[in-house]
Amino acid sequence: MEIAVPYLRDTVTISVPDERVLGVVEPNDLFADQPAAELIDKALKNPSGDEDFMSFVQNAKDLLVIVNDQTRPTPTRMVLQTIAPILEQAEVSFIIATGVHRGPTEEEYRQIFGDELYDIYRDRIFAHDARRDEMVYLGTSRAGTEMYVNRLGVEADRILVIGSVEPHYFAGYTGGRKGFLPGIASYRTIEQNHKHALQPQAKALSLEGNPVHEDMIDALQVVKKSVFAIMTVLDKQHSIYAVTSGDINNSFFAAIDYADEIFVAEIEEAADVVVTTAKYPMDIDLYQSQKAIDNGKLALKDGGILILVASCRDGIGEEAFVKLLSSSDTPEDTLETIKSQYKLGYHKAGKMAEVFLRAEVRAVTELPDDLLQSIFIIPEHDLQKAVDDALEKEGLDAKVLFLLDGSVTVPRPKTAQRGCCG
Repeated sequence: MEIAVPYLRDTVTISVPDERVLGVVEPNDLFADQPAAELIDKALKNPSGDEDFMSFVQNAKDLLVIVNDQTRPTPTRMVLQTIAPILEQAEVSFIIATGVHRGPTEEEYRQIFGDELYDIYRDRIFAHDARRDEMVYLGTSRAGTEMYVNRLGVEADRILVIGSVEPHYFAGYTGGRKGFLPGIASYRTIEQNHKHALQPQAKALSLEGNPVHEDMIDALQVVKKSVFAIMTVLDKQHSIYAVTSGDINNSFFAAIDYADEIFVAEIEEAADVVVTTAKYPMDIDLYQSQKAIDNGKLALKDGGILILVASCRDGIGEEAFVKLLSSSDTPEDTLETIKSQYKLGYHKAGKMAEVFLRAEVRAVTELPDDLLQSIFIIPEHDLQKAVDDALEKEGLDAKVLFLLDGSVTVPRPKTAQRGCCG
């Protein structure tokens, strides 16, 4: 069997004997039966909440539009092109919800907005900087998270949030409330919220009892603004599958059922070897690509081998998690350090350390070998060889599962594997 594994904007094709392949898993083969513009228009005409989109925009003294950054496949450009005639009726500005990510490059701005809209609005587009921008304190969540958000989000009369909903490895799902936290929140606020990611219920597909999600919802209550949301769900080709709109929480929850239809993949059993891919654009750095590791572990037997395929074209991203892992003698040491102190990014190190304790992790990336080795990952330079070696090490009966969009696909074994890395 030949398998085309995504890498950057291309694929790497490898060959594996049919009997050694447990499965090739990606988002499910479901596609919209209407053009994207019609899906968007239909959602806007049937919003959750009391106000339709046209009235929401027309009644705005000024409107701030929060959009996702370059690490998300959100179809921002398509949504904006569809609603552009309506937006012309308001004084509009935009903010890129970067959280703690870097701001976009010129090319990435154009990727997000499209050339025409970027040229029209470029003087009114701002990239959030969690460390430097002026923040305003709005209040504290019940869990103690102090809600500091970008001044632009406080001064705007009304806010439109455009996002996408897919599984997230510790927030349960992306979308909705994430436009504010972490989207346009301060570094301090994000750090306080993400500390909860180390608790057991902070995992993919989990909302009830998930301390990260519940803290986000709670913190959002202090945003005393009129907010309208447009939430999209994408199919495996990154085309629009479904759209919801209206109240930020209601539209988010309404999108979850569609997200599950696309991104939850049933598999027969856990595998001895899992190849998990962070697909472009979520391969931007190791900080983002780690999500593919966390989803990949759900399909892996205890003691198996996980192979990450991700370019990490921008390097490691937020550095704290790498510094912690590389300064630890063992994964156990990493977890012990986190128990005594927490910095933003340590949740990432903790999630990775938990995998390292149960499985061997290898990676095909652009990152330096010595960096990977310092954080308990074995570097690989040839995917074919990496898979062949892993199968040989695991034995004659070992099988490999390919997770071709590991950042967002959540594999769910039909029969739970005792000791599986879930």
